[in-house]
Amino acid sequence: MLRKWIKRLAVLVAIAVVAIWLINSSWIAGPGEARAYLVAHRGLAQDFDREGLTGQTCTAARMVATDHALLENTLASMEAAFRLGADAVEFDVHPTTDGRFAVFHDWTLDCRTDGSGVTRQQSLQYLQQLDIGYGYTADGGETFPFRGKGGGMMPSLEEVLDAFPDRDFVIDMKGSEAASGELMARRLAVLQPGRGGKIWLTGGPRSVGPVVAVHPELGSVTRPQLKRCLGRYIALGWSGHVPAACRDSLLTIPANVAPWLWGWPHRFVRRMDAAGSRVVLLGDYGGEGFSTGFDDASAVRELPEGVGVWTDRLEHVGPAWAGRGGTSP
Repeated sequence: MLRKWIKRLAVLVAIAVVAIWLINSSWIAGPGEARAYLVAHRGLAQDFDREGLTGQTCTAARMVATDHALLENTLASMEAAFRLGADAVEFDVHPTTDGRFAVFHDWTLDCRTDGSGVTRQQSLQYLQQLDIGYGYTADGGETFPFRGKGGGMMPSLEEVLDAFPDRDFVIDMKGSEAASGELMARRLAVLQPGRGGKIWLTGGPRSVGPVVAVHPELGSVTRPQLKRCLGRYIALGWSGHVPAACRDSLLTIPANVAPWLWGWPHRFVRRMDAAGSRVVLLGDYGGEGFSTGFDDASAVRELPEGVGVWTDRLEHVGPAWAGRGGTSP
């Protein structure tokens, strides 16, 4: 009798395993209709040595050679990124003392500019007078190739969205205070009507939350949201369930995490597309606690259909992207 029950249980388990395999089979699903999405991190930027990188590292002081003379987070770098095939450009913003947003990455001005102090403690007028190329050096301070060439190049949020009204952007809100989100909601209420492009917001939940509450048409992705999405999907995605945290989002997934997702790649991309989300790969998640861009041009050509990338080196990835069938918007 016991043997009979064991056999029955084994058959049921085998049936369940086959069913789960079929539900999550990528090759059976095949490529869907989702178009792969290419995101240029800060537009075209000067690259830097990432060895020993921390959140306090002055990256402008460890510049490495690139194939262009553009500076990150500028209108010129964004225009070049779109020209090279980017579907969206990520840029960083800080609130200013006069109720505006400056497009600049660093928390302080000392590394990259000829100014000093905390970025958000300045007026937009002051920030736009600075030379944002002042601190770049590739030889330990012997030469500064962009010094004197970056004056007046720090744009405002309005200037970016006005310059590219039909383009998609990922806006990284630096800081995590609710007041910043409330200010962004007010600014976008003026800027958003009539825009043809999609805006995604990233940053701290306390700053992103108030914006999405007022503007539900915007997409969002925060680190806690992404962790909830991936954790719950790994736990329950075998059933085809898509957690709420995965919906209407820009899912930035480290390349070494992606294979652990149920149905990767085609079934997963189909599910996320049906849930209103785009899937883009980052570089591998490492022990330093963060991922870099997906910058391997040769690997881009091998990516499955529908899988996008987030890159720091668009000048390398862009041509490979076009070669795999990606097209300029």
